[in-house]
Amino acid sequence: MAHLTARAGYEKLVDRINRAPQGAPPSELLYSILKMLFSEKEAGLVALLPLKPFKVEKAAPIWKLSEPETRRILESLASRAVLLDIEDRHGELHYVLPPPMAGFFEFSLMRVQGDLDQKVLSELFHQYITVEEDFIKALFTEGQTQMGRTFVQEVALPADNTLQVLDYERASEVIKTARHRGVSMCYCRHKADHMGHACQAEMDICMTFNKTGAALIRHGFAREIDVEEGLDLLQQAQEQNLVQFGENIQRRVSFICNCCGCCCEAMNAQRRFGLLNPIHTSNYLPEVDRELCNGCTRCVQACPVEAMGMVSANDPKHPKLRTAKLDEEMCLGCGICVRNCDRDAIRLQPRDERVITPVNSVHRAVLMAVERGKLQNLIFDNQALTSHRAMAAVLGAILKLPTVQRSLARRQMRSRYLDRVLGITH
Repeated sequence: MAHLTARAGYEKLVDRINRAPQGAPPSELLYSILKMLFSEKEAGLVALLPLKPFKVEKAAPIWKLSEPETRRILESLASRAVLLDIEDRHGELHYVLPPPMAGFFEFSLMRVQGDLDQKVLSELFHQYITVEEDFIKALFTEGQTQMGRTFVQEVALPADNTLQVLDYERASEVIKTARHRGVSMCYCRHKADHMGHACQAEMDICMTFNKTGAALIRHGFAREIDVEEGLDLLQQAQEQNLVQFGENIQRRVSFICNCCGCCCEAMNAQRRFGLLNPIHTSNYLPEVDRELCNGCTRCVQACPVEAMGMVSANDPKHPKLRTAKLDEEMCLGCGICVRNCDRDAIRLQPRDERVITPVNSVHRAVLMAVERGKLQNLIFDNQALTSHRAMAAVLGAILKLPTVQRSLARRQMRSRYLDRVLGITH
């Protein structure tokens, strides 16, 4: 019976994770991962927590524990970065369960931990994320709004300022304007190192910012840095042909990873599912000047997602001459190929249609929830209440209906609240 109870706690935690806009498909591997990160008691308690940030005073009655005991448990979870404790402007702590990615999966490998078998955990992550594929498909290919976006490498921009580049498109501006900045070990390369196939790219180079950065710095999962060091790390990453892959919002970005093409899960997802747009691209595309290209293949070798290839130049005087050709569907618009061309044969140009970036994390969460049929979970967030669970189930079912049936359901319910949720005005 105890075994069944323990499993039930982890099953409830999996259900809680999957109520959020970004979830994690159930799997025996997922249960094994969660058992390494949470005790069975913690799993059952975390399963009851709201999606939105909450204070101790909110969690205590949900858990039916005293506030001091609730605070002790929350602090323990935050010290291991399976929960984030975020300070508001008054210095009060709010807690939130981060998503698996970029979240508590990554945090578990962002520093060396002697109390956690990170080699075993790395192997579980590899099997769950790379081999099984359900998680990586759900993470990067469901819905139109994704968690991450590509920052254009500013050194690849034309010196004549012919391209209009907004501040939020520049990684340097994120670093300069952040209230807190931290640097951590790269989760992907740390995992690959335990698997025996990490590349030679810099390990301690992935950055966290603002409230998330402050929480990770506070508990030793990130080292605090100043603007100057942040910009130095950015330059170092670009010199190593690493892609700046960051949070897909305009304001108060919480992370920028510096990703290699071999170890990084986001880059691997782009190569495997590029036609499904797993990563939001920059607003720029490289354009090859075929007359200047000499077929050296430097751009092909540097591209982390294999978007650049070589084709015949169709030159009758030089039948073996080849030239670079871009696969626009695969291209991230990062500008690495531009930097690696020593003949100035590649220049960035604006995309025909501008990529829309959500304003902030709330905007992105709502968009993701609507696209994935989970808006009801954000609205009826207190799953401890039977009434909220029932209303969430009803609204969830309605939101998944085709347009005609959804309209019929609205008329039958005659709910002004539902009208507002569905975007209908009177």
